Amino acid sequence: MKIFNTLSRTKEEFVPLEPGKVKMYVCGPTVYNLIHIGNARPMIVFDTVRRYFEYKGYEVTYVSNFTDVDDKIIKKANEEGVDSSEISSRYIEECRKDMAGMNVRSATVHPQATQEIPGMLTMIQTLIDGGHAYVAADGTVYFRTRSFKDYGKLSHKNIDELQSGFRELRVTGEEDKEDANDFVLWKPKKEGEPYWDSAWCKGRPGWHIECSVMAKRYLGDQIDIHAGGEDLIFPHHENEIAQSESANGKLFANYWMHNAFLNIDNRKMSKSLGNFFTVREIAGQYNLQVLRFFMLSAHYRSPLNFSADLMESSKNGLERIQTAMERLRDLDGKVSGDVLTEAEKAWDAQAGELVAKFEAAMDDDFNTADAIAALFELVKLSNSTVSADCSKAYTEDMKGRIQSLCDVLGLIVESRTETLDDAVEKLIADRQVARKAKDFAKADAIRQQLLDMGIELKDTREGVKWKRI
Repeated sequence: MKIFNTLSRTKEEFVPLEPGKVKMYVCGPTVYNLIHIGNARPMIVFDTVRRYFEYKGYEVTYVSNFTDVDDKIIKKANEEGVDSSEISSRYIEECRKDMAGMNVRSATVHPQATQEIPGMLTMIQTLIDGGHAYVAADGTVYFRTRSFKDYGKLSHKNIDELQSGFRELRVTGEEDKEDANDFVLWKPKKEGEPYWDSAWCKGRPGWHIECSVMAKRYLGDQIDIHAGGEDLIFPHHENEIAQSESANGKLFANYWMHNAFLNIDNRKMSKSLGNFFTVREIAGQYNLQVLRFFMLSAHYRSPLNFSADLMESSKNGLERIQTAMERLRDLDGKVSGDVLTEAEKAWDAQAGELVAKFEAAMDDDFNTADAIAALFELVKLSNSTVSADCSKAYTEDMKGRIQSLCDVLGLIVESRTETLDDAVEKLIADRQVARKAKDFAKADAIRQQLLDMGIELKDTREGVKWKRI
């Protein structure tokens, strides 16, 4: 299995720190509002990475945080006249609902910054004691960036260039820095802000320290994979490396994975630009499984442009898989035989080759686009070979293969049990009577009546099927 490592800018063979186990940390959202679909991309991408590791037999410890103390949270709390914890608790719950809708599994641990303050105080003191941090006159604690000789190794930025030329890339903080590139570990409290006691001042942590502390507590000094959106490479992940490796004296993460931006009209989607959709807004138009399918339709390191046309294409693609699975389930109880025929053996071998093709795509830096293409080939094989004349063994094998690959991608292909009211059921029955009586004009009229009611019918070898449109 090869992973593109942002640190080396090359694909590297994955070798875990401990055989059979993966320790993975993914930066989560700042919870001050409903998450947008840009937030959703890393959630879906790295949930899929986790699922594939588990498919390959690894035991995965997956940690993803909630940043629940931040300027934006405090601002919203002050606007509403409530405590900041009320805002963060509210939107953590809303985020969990959206994650469930996208079939993003809960992390092994979802730590929250406000619950990890003791660990932050300890790490900051360790950095001060080691000469990597210092306390300003007002109690602000800064990381001494030049004390870490490898600063810039992730983003491939030279610290002298940062200081002399790239002003917009500098890490900003308060006054009294020794160096313009030093960044805040602890900041004094301001009026209307939550704060905690420390040896330096009453205050709260800087943003970067929380992830270093959470990764250390729940995964150890060294981890296999650290992941997030590419906007976090600098300064957030660069600063995490500096903190963690200075405090722990060890390489922090062996592999760094970053997903590309989600764009709208070929511009990066962001709340600051106002060109964004929340996951909840998309849920009002589509099943969130469609959003997941859309996110996986491109390689995670490729920019992805959001559009209604691409969402419709994703909806059709997902329905193609779901329809194939529904057809296989409809054969339950209608097929028998535990031995594959000679023809089925040949088809089954083809299916095995397509599963191998899926795995090869995922082994190559989690190429979900090519994996989905292999899945579509498997669906096509199923549609062309499985029938009521097949053995139960072949039918079940094909169903199991498709289900297994969909599980890796986090795609829910079980049809939801829905019921129709009695009037609609009667119309469907009346149409069947008309068809048997060869009264096709009446049958067509009933079909159109049902379409007008949002019910689409499809005549198949297994009988009439319906779906809501």
